[in-house]
Amino acid sequence: MSTLPREILNVAILVTGQTLFMIAIVTVMTLSGVVGQQLAPDPALATLPIAAMMVGTVVTTLPASLFMKRVGRRLGFMSGATLGGMGGGLVSFAGIAAGSFWLFCAGNLLLGLYQGFAMYYRFAAIDVASPAFRSRAISFVMAGGVVAAFLGPWNASAAQHWIASVPSGGPYLVIAVLALVAIGLLSQLRVPASGEPQPGETSRPMSVIAGQPGFLVAVLAGAIGYAVMILVMTATPLAMRANDFSMGQVVFIMQSHVLGMFGPSFFTGSLIMRFGVDRILLTGAALLAGSAAVAVMGLSITHFWVSLVLLGVGWNFLFIGGSALLSTVHSEPERGKVQGINDLIIFSLVAIGSLMAGQLLHRLGWEALNLAMLPPVLLVALATLWWQGRRRLANQQTG
Repeated sequence: MSTLPREILNVAILVTGQTLFMIAIVTVMTLSGVVGQQLAPDPALATLPIAAMMVGTVVTTLPASLFMKRVGRRLGFMSGATLGGMGGGLVSFAGIAAGSFWLFCAGNLLLGLYQGFAMYYRFAAIDVASPAFRSRAISFVMAGGVVAAFLGPWNASAAQHWIASVPSGGPYLVIAVLALVAIGLLSQLRVPASGEPQPGETSRPMSVIAGQPGFLVAVLAGAIGYAVMILVMTATPLAMRANDFSMGQVVFIMQSHVLGMFGPSFFTGSLIMRFGVDRILLTGAALLAGSAAVAVMGLSITHFWVSLVLLGVGWNFLFIGGSALLSTVHSEPERGKVQGINDLIIFSLVAIGSLMAGQLLHRLGWEALNLAMLPPVLLVALATLWWQGRRRLANQQTG
């Protein structure tokens, strides 16, 4: 088989794996807060299952990167889908069947393990793609979430009633089945030798790598963009239900939001190549600020729709832009630890955001929650402008 078809097949496997994984995550984001509210001993703990998933991601992220550095991407991805995807789906179902809030949280925690491994699909796209194709390969993998934008909320709604004796349990069984399908596909993944661990590799200390302005901006954009998005996204179903919107309307808004998250992925890579990653990051920050502004203007279905779509597109630009920028600040031997530290920081903030969502919404309300997102978004914009200025100055001095 020639190199080009193998490259395309590898990216196609990662795109499909991303789609199956994102159906699971979108299901959790749409349904777990509602189920948590039904099972929790205290309404303020409603979003704890979602926070548990993020904690599972945090504690898995760095070990997953180092594990895959040792054994390779394919075995790592299959392990994550088995233990996290299948295991998490089944334990979550068992928690609902038993009426146990804490068992349900444990299942969501395992689903976080699934996410901890699957978030490296975008970096695996770099491993399997030629240099000229890498930005677009990341975008294509992230675009796998477009299908999940429709199937995730649909699964969260339609599959709730598939098992009459366990209301809301069906979607979590679907997650387990889809993880099994993902395992079969990932077993066919072939990562070129340059993307696999090599003997005798040396790398710079992490302190040196982290001191690069590009690293700092990449991590800041990814971490704050993701944390802001997940906090507002997690609070949205609860805010809408509190304002008497139906579950069908909640599903529509969540579908639109996730489509906003992943729909732009078809062209984000091309936009980065044409306009530069700095402009894409600044645009992402502006879109997140716009999302907050629309959210505080009203509580109609239109306000929720516009705000959540802007939130999704802004996240897309910051996350893909940050990932693309990160790939330029480390060498191949440094890949495992740099990607691991990056995602550890990102999902630490994401876990805090998802945990705070229920509390902030309960205590401050929807409008104040959105306004609280503006200062960190401004920080991303200022950091990007600082990095942009340093690059221009360096280019002038070398020119």
